[in-house]
Amino acid sequence: MQDSSSSQNWKPWKCGLRSHEVGVWLSGEGENSDIVVSSRIRLARNVSGMPFLSKTSAIQQIDVMKHINEALNRAINTNGRNLTDMLDMSVLEAQFLLERHLISPDFLQSRMHRGFFTMPDESFSLMVNEEDHLRMQYFGSGLSLKECWAKLDEIDKKFNNELPFAFDDRYGFLTACPTNVGTGMRASILIHLPGIVLTKEIDRVLRGVLQLGLSVRGTYGEGTETKGHLFQISNQRTLGQSEAEIIDTLQSMALQLVKYEREARNFLQTKMKIHIDDKVLRSLGILTHALTLNSEETLNLLSTLRLGLYKIRNLDPGKLNRLMIITRPANLQFFYNKELSPDLRDIKRAELIRRTLKDADF
Repeated sequence: MQDSSSSQNWKPWKCGLRSHEVGVWLSGEGENSDIVVSSRIRLARNVSGMPFLSKTSAIQQIDVMKHINEALNRAINTNGRNLTDMLDMSVLEAQFLLERHLISPDFLQSRMHRGFFTMPDESFSLMVNEEDHLRMQYFGSGLSLKECWAKLDEIDKKFNNELPFAFDDRYGFLTACPTNVGTGMRASILIHLPGIVLTKEIDRVLRGVLQLGLSVRGTYGEGTETKGHLFQISNQRTLGQSEAEIIDTLQSMALQLVKYEREARNFLQTKMKIHIDDKVLRSLGILTHALTLNSEETLNLLSTLRLGLYKIRNLDPGKLNRLMIITRPANLQFFYNKELSPDLRDIKRAELIRRTLKDADF
C-alpha cells in the first residue's frame, strides 16, 4: 500500500465510489431505521483445492485474486470493473473504505496480496485475502436482515457455480478460523441505543444479548470501541445452525432491543423531558454554530441529535447517517478533494455540518 502522500488525484476512483455520496444502507429508510441504522450479512468462503491463507505463498495469493476476479465478472454485472488491488491504494484511500465499513481493520493492516470490490451504491462488497480467500457482505438500511440474506444468497450461489468453495458434508463451509466453520455467516445490525445508555440500563440489556449467544462489538467490528451510543450486535455461532436460524435469532433480539430503546426514550420524555430537550437543543446549537469540531465530538453530538430527531424540523435519519460518515477524517478529505491538516479538518468539518443543518429547527 502506498504512502498517503503519494496519492495525487484524491478521488475514490477505480472502486466506482463517489466521495460526496454514501451507501444506500445509510439512507435512513426501512423497518425501525430511527433505531437500527443498518443490517449486514457477511459470508466467509475459501476456494476449493487452495490452501488457507496462512499456508499460501505470494504467488498463490495472487492466483486466488485472479480466480475470484474472473468468477466475480461471470457471477454478477460489474459494469466492466475488476477487483482493486490494495497495493495500488494509498493509506488514505484504504482508510476511506474502512470508515465506510467496506473493509475491516484486519484487512487494512494485512501484508497479504489483497483485492477489494464494491458496487457503487455500497450494498454489496467483497474482500479477497483477508482471513479467508473471500469475504462477501451485503448491507441494507434499517432492520433488513432477511432482505440482505436473500440478495447475498443469490450472489453466493452464482459464485459457487463459477468457483467451487471448500465444503465438507459434515461441517459445512470450511474457514481459516474454526468459529466461522459451518454457514460461514456473520449477521449483524448497527443499532443506536442512547435511551438505554442514558437510563443506565445498558449493562443489564447487553448481558441479556450475550446470554443468547450473540456478541456486542464497537462501531467498526471486533476490537473497536463503541462510540456515539452505536453498537454492533452479531451472531457468534456459525456451526450447528442454519442461516435462517441465525437470522431469526438476531432478528428477534433486534426487535427486543428496539422495544427496550423506545421504552427508555418514553421514560426520558416523561421523567426528564427538560433535561433531554436541553441536551438535544444544545447539540443542535453547537452543530449549527461551532467553528471547529473534532471527529469524536461530532459523533457524540450527532448521536444526541438522533435521539431527539422527531423534535427537529427539516432533518431525517438519512441526513444524520450521511454526516456520521462524511465527517470522518479520510472521507472529509476526499469530500474536499485535498489533504487537510488535523486543525483544518476540524474547521472544514464544522463548515460542512453548518451548511448541511442550516434549515434544521427545534
